[in-house]
Amino acid sequence: MKLSFVIPVFRNEGSITPTYEKITGLMHKLVLDYEFVFVNDGSDDNSMQELIALHEQDSKVKVLSFSRNFGQVPAIIAGMKEVTGAAAVSMSADLQEPIELIENMISKWQSGNEIVIGHRVDREDSFIANKASAVFYSLMKYVNPKMPKGGFDFLLIDQKAIAVFNQIDERNRFFQGDILWLGFSVAFIPYSRLKRTIGKSQWTLSKKLKYFIDGLLNTSYIPIRLMSLLGIIISFFGFLYAIVIAYNRFINNTPFEGWAPIMILILIIGGLIMLMLGIIGEYVWRTYDETRKRPLYIIKDKLAKDETTN
Repeated sequence: MKLSFVIPVFRNEGSITPTYEKITGLMHKLVLDYEFVFVNDGSDDNSMQELIALHEQDSKVKVLSFSRNFGQVPAIIAGMKEVTGAAAVSMSADLQEPIELIENMISKWQSGNEIVIGHRVDREDSFIANKASAVFYSLMKYVNPKMPKGGFDFLLIDQKAIAVFNQIDERNRFFQGDILWLGFSVAFIPYSRLKRTIGKSQWTLSKKLKYFIDGLLNTSYIPIRLMSLLGIIISFFGFLYAIVIAYNRFINNTPFEGWAPIMILILIIGGLIMLMLGIIGEYVWRTYDETRKRPLYIIKDKLAKDETTN
């Protein structure tokens, strides 16, 4: 039996080789065949040189190199299209996932689960990073109840599920939502995310916001329904306010004075309208982005056994 490892790489110089060594050590211990599919996502450090050295050292190491930085999700998607194992493990190259968990994942998979997800229950990160992550995944769990509280990036997926995953032809993908959408049998394994010891995270605030918007708009109708609900609520209170003004004017003979309430209403309603237009604009842009049919990623170089392209 062969197990594939899909590992996106972006400025992971120094942590790639230790990741490879830990995984191969586990595979030798379990007496399992393996392959690596490293995807260099436009790194501008020495990550590619490190990957080339591993490929020359081990023919089971395959390397894809993008023409520029396309993002972690496109890198995972590209890697999944290259795997040949009975199952694939998707993980990062930052040494923050406990490699020992893979043995438990294999056991759950062999018990009949097509997807085994390692979900974070604790993180050895900074206070701010922990709180930001908690808020993000709490919102995601509201959008998708199947989403584990701490989210996930570390998982094992069966070849059968990979075949369906590879059929999804969309841009602005929400990887976690796509995995849960597949509908295959899923097992969850909790783990504590380790503190990063080599390099620094490239998961910037802008990337997190982009990923959150992808998750919100790609997997849920909540934004559209929320706009409709807000419209109904505002209309109701506007109608109620009109009744109060009419009652005071014609029953109590109280003239309506002052522009402050009107200005407040105009600003509130105007702000909500702009917010709704922004949400609609996001949907319009995504529809346009789909129609352009641009590739999700561009492979500049490929290193594989008996196959090299430049």
